Amino acid sequence: MVDSIQLSQESVKGIEIEYIEIDRLPLLNTDLEGQGTFPPEVEDFPIQLSQESVKGIEIEYIEIDRLPLLNTDLEGQGTFPPEVEDFRQKIKEADSVLFASPEYNFSLAAPLKNAIDWASRPPNAWANKAAAIISTGGSGGGERAQYHLRQVGVFLDIHFINKPLFCLNAFEPPAKFDKDGNLVNAETKERLKEVLLALHEFTLRIQGK
Repeated sequence: MVDSIQLSQESVKGIEIEYIEIDRLPLLNTDLEGQGTFPPEVEDFPIQLSQESVKGIEIEYIEIDRLPLLNTDLEGQGTFPPEVEDFRQKIKEADSVLFASPEYNFSLAAPLKNAIDWASRPPNAWANKAAAIISTGGSGGGERAQYHLRQVGVFLDIHFINKPLFCLNAFEPPAKFDKDGNLVNAETKERLKEVLLALHEFTLRIQGK
């Protein structure tokens, strides 16, 4: 399912950002983990914040739960399964990509790696894309997952912004979300806004605009 969010373009030239969030995927069930899960409300706050204060960006939210496990036997003569074709096309059409990921075993989650691998099959859909990462976790806020994702991105010609770094400790006071899952922490909102603005600027620079 893709939920497309249209944002007004009042002050800056618009770009399209694909937002990939991976917590709901059935390949790794975090619902059994209690306090260790990736908070479900985190998946919405980039869109929420964009609606409030970041103009000129169209964010398209992508869930990747229907992607099969990577299997090159499923590829035909330059073709892929329909779900994979749709996903790859979304990546190709995007100006940039925003990854949202928790941290598992000092690394990125397996479903995200599966999606990255499918889009990397020749021709590489990730090539020359600007990208940013937001992560959440315990004390490190998912920084080790970000480090590994950046290593993967180097080989695939994904160009990540280096600053600002967004690693959110969702369990550390003060509370980041209200009881309904809305992002309420002013400092966190401002940090996320800085990430989106930096990604926007970097995307235009790569495109020569």
